[in-house]
Amino acid sequence: MERKVAIVTGSQRGVGKATIIEFARQGYNVVIDYIEQPEMATDLRTYVESEFSVKALAIKADVRSESDVKYLISETIKEFDRIDVVVNNAGIVYDRDFAEITIDEFEDTLRTNVIGPFIVSREAAKHMTDGSAIINVSSTNGTKVISPESLDYNISKIGLQSLTRDLAYEFRSKIRVNAIAIGWADTDMNKDLPADYIKSETDKIYCQRFAKPEEIAQTIYFLASKKSTYINGEVVNIDGGYY
Repeated sequence: MERKVAIVTGSQRGVGKATIIEFARQGYNVVIDYIEQPEMATDLRTYVESEFSVKALAIKADVRSESDVKYLISETIKEFDRIDVVVNNAGIVYDRDFAEITIDEFEDTLRTNVIGPFIVSREAAKHMTDGSAIINVSSTNGTKVISPESLDYNISKIGLQSLTRDLAYEFRSKIRVNAIAIGWADTDMNKDLPADYIKSETDKIYCQRFAKPEEIAQTIYFLASKKSTYINGEVVNIDGGYY
């Protein structure tokens, strides 16, 4: 039986890396997309190929670039001749005082977090067949968290959720499109937060801890699997309960 193929953008570390590992564990061939830290992408490719006996590609492609995305998709098709799952995970955030938000940063955030997933989804969908899935990695900043210091990020994640619903309609009956909204996670991005801030935020979480990347990856896989075939156009919060 031919293996299915999953592309995960921004997947050399963090939630993206955990997602690559989860899909490889489930028998998928995987495509690791990155724009920096190529050694991490290479190490991940070597690990999943040896650990799970699947085929992995590591491709440098910036989701902000239409030409890069087209290269990512063409290389995937050249190698595997199919795309079954796309996980739009690549994203950026600038945290700074409201008055210090620049237009360049604002535009970069929207281009990475919204336009990037649009380009990837549009190009990948040309090669995806009935039963395929797209999962967009959003944030609780787009559902229930107010933080003016990351206003552009918040707006981008709301936009990604709107894109999710629009794509679910556009690709209806062929490709299911869902999103997850992540709260706090134990990733490299958050490891340098002040200890007192981590404690104050942890106190707001019913589960009393940050999420493990593996827990988020398992939910992403569920949304791509046959166990969720009647879930479409939804945003699933993964925040351990947060108030």
